[in-house]
Amino acid sequence: MKDTIFLGSSRDNLRKFPEDARRACGIELLQVQYGLDPSDWKPMPSIGGVREIRVREGGAFRVVFLAIRPEGVYVLHCFQKKTQQTAQSDIDLAKARFKQIGVKHDGYS
Repeated sequence: MKDTIFLGSSRDNLRKFPEDARRACGIELLQVQYGLDPSDWKPMPSIGGVREIRVREGGAFRVVFLAIRPEGVYVLHCFQKKTQQTAQSDIDLAKARFKQIGVKHDGYS
């Protein structure tokens, strides 16, 4: 099982989710730690090898993560989605944290 590595305020943001959404995100992240795919996810090609967990528990909640590194699962950003399209500010924040890891844009080191 891989460790979970939270970057920036991602852990605090996840803790602010409603209880049902927080629990669902935790279950999905645990699956990722064991090398499995989350039940509902999509790739985020604009940020390299990053994926987005999608949880619909009393709203639309997202966990942006990178799981291809051997040291652990990096959680880049956690947020509640308010519109159909992901806000550019959320994408930019995830990109900035992705760069902190030191992974090439294609998701491989």
